[in-house]
Amino acid sequence: MRITELLKTEGIELGVSVDSKEDAIDRLTGLMDKTGNLSDREEYKKGILAREEMSTTGIGGGIAIPHSKNAAVKKAGLAAMTVPDGVDYDSMDGEPTKVFFMIAAPAEGSDVHLEALARLSTILMDPAFLDKLINASTKEEFLKYIDEKETAKFPEEAKEDKAEPAVREEKKGGLRVLAVTACPTGIAHTFMAAEALENKAKEMGIALKAETNGSGGAKNVLTKEEIKHCDGIIVAADKNVEMARFDGKQVLQTKVADGIHKPEELIQTILDGKAPVYHHSGASEDETANEEGEGIGRTIYKHLMNGVSHMLPFVIGGGILIALAFLFDNQAIDPSNFGKNTELAAVLKTIGEQAFGFMLPVLAGFIAMSIADRPGLAVGFVGGALANAGYTFGNVMNFAEAKPVSSGFLGALLAGFLAGYIVVLLKKIFDKLPNALEGLKPILLYPVCGILVMGVVMIAINPIMGAINTGLNNFLSSMSGTSSILLGAVLGGMMSVDMGGPFNKAAYVFGTAQLTVANAGPEQYAIMAAVMAGGMVPPLAIALCTTFFKNRFSESERKSGIVNYVMGLSFITEGAIPFAAGDPIHILPPCIIGSAAAGALSMAFKCGLPAPHGGLFVIGVVTNPLMYLVAVAVGAVIGMLIMSVTRKPLNK
Repeated sequence: MRITELLKTEGIELGVSVDSKEDAIDRLTGLMDKTGNLSDREEYKKGILAREEMSTTGIGGGIAIPHSKNAAVKKAGLAAMTVPDGVDYDSMDGEPTKVFFMIAAPAEGSDVHLEALARLSTILMDPAFLDKLINASTKEEFLKYIDEKETAKFPEEAKEDKAEPAVREEKKGGLRVLAVTACPTGIAHTFMAAEALENKAKEMGIALKAETNGSGGAKNVLTKEEIKHCDGIIVAADKNVEMARFDGKQVLQTKVADGIHKPEELIQTILDGKAPVYHHSGASEDETANEEGEGIGRTIYKHLMNGVSHMLPFVIGGGILIALAFLFDNQAIDPSNFGKNTELAAVLKTIGEQAFGFMLPVLAGFIAMSIADRPGLAVGFVGGALANAGYTFGNVMNFAEAKPVSSGFLGALLAGFLAGYIVVLLKKIFDKLPNALEGLKPILLYPVCGILVMGVVMIAINPIMGAINTGLNNFLSSMSGTSSILLGAVLGGMMSVDMGGPFNKAAYVFGTAQLTVANAGPEQYAIMAAVMAGGMVPPLAIALCTTFFKNRFSESERKSGIVNYVMGLSFITEGAIPFAAGDPIHILPPCIIGSAAAGALSMAFKCGLPAPHGGLFVIGVVTNPLMYLVAVAVGAVIGMLIMSVTRKPLNK
């Protein structure tokens, strides 16, 4: 749906002067109400404000796109406003915002707000177009500029004679450079990267076409003919995209952020013939990396994170329900049945255990799926289940005194990678079969052969992995005094090193894995407590510093700092990322030291946590809760004080 079909003149206001972000939102919701798209303006406004609390919709470059999918919306629509003098909207780049587009979408139905957001993110990347909108003198002129830009940007919707230069170039002899952009969860970055690449190509006099793999699926898809005749392809993606089609072509694989910030460098690399030639391994139709194009470490990390991201909802949901069962139970009734002595506790613990039980199969299944696509999913699930159950040949064959040996988290991790590569191997073997049997591969050959091989392998290695798992748990149980405090400091510090990156995820996954140990006790709970304490500190340290040392931060940073109180108390470490990304040298070291202190103190105070998430909201299930709060508070204050020294006062 075109922007001009969603935007009415009643919903446009030009040359407005507003004093604050709140004033801008109020003005825009009033415009939206005038269009007749809302049944309840206040309810819709609550949805807008709730979205802003998650993260600002001020995407930078003078643009803000507040949006809400809301039950108070009768019909999808847009409202627009220009503020020539700009207003502080907590934008990502800290600059004043001058152009606003507010999106309203009904709670039920298609994701029209995603389509509109994608389109706006694309067309607003052109500074010259943005200036036209800001200087438009009438609403009709404003709509005309948008219509012209959309027609040029989306030629498939316009007549043939209005096709943009890149399309005409394609008909003359092909596009020189192609691109694919994609990000795992966001929307705007996918389209911003595509727009940045296309704009830079035009400046360089090069014909470039970018395929976007956004939330609504692939758009502007590259054709076989375009791929055949191009010089090379830029893949700026942080998630899996279809790579088999690029076999034998020059392919430059990089992060989606590089597509936004380094478009000229990427294009020039293709033009100079310096990108590696891609050779498809046949492992998966949706892989983004191979040993030549991407390092082995990053490839393994992406497969692992695919499993972890799908596993976490089961861990967090089940873990918190189990923790609540302990909170609402009475241990005095029957200590051996603690967690199920009362009716409410029994219900909570039963549901939580069932959810928690899916953790290892889901981890292994989605690691395998990342490696080998859908055929790997079932094989990985079975491998994870066998690792969890701990079957061995002795146990399966009913040998005397043979007991299951669960290989736990480590076994499931290994099962996921083994399952993926077992299916990759089967694909290569079955490629030699007649084409008539192609339909049997995914529904018969891969699952039967894959599950059989996976089962035999896991039954064979479970005793080995189980012994390693048991040894690790015994080692952790034996740690006390200085050694446990040191472990707490290391895990706490890791939570701050990259705030959501590999180090952070490694520490968090290690902590949650301890909760899956059979008969997990104080030692395992202490590790999870140290991890969460370390993760809560960075946002809290930044929030405290913006409150007590205001002259070190800009006005927009001080406003964002208030939000970090909530983020930190909720154990959302990522709240500190905007500050760390903007000034890593002065922000990261204080956060790491503060987090390490909190983790160490948590261990020293013998705090324990049976829940894998929740922050302050699960304090009721923390062992020694008062001292746990002290550990977090001390870590946050240490981080704040060091940050006040590393971060110098700003010039007025």
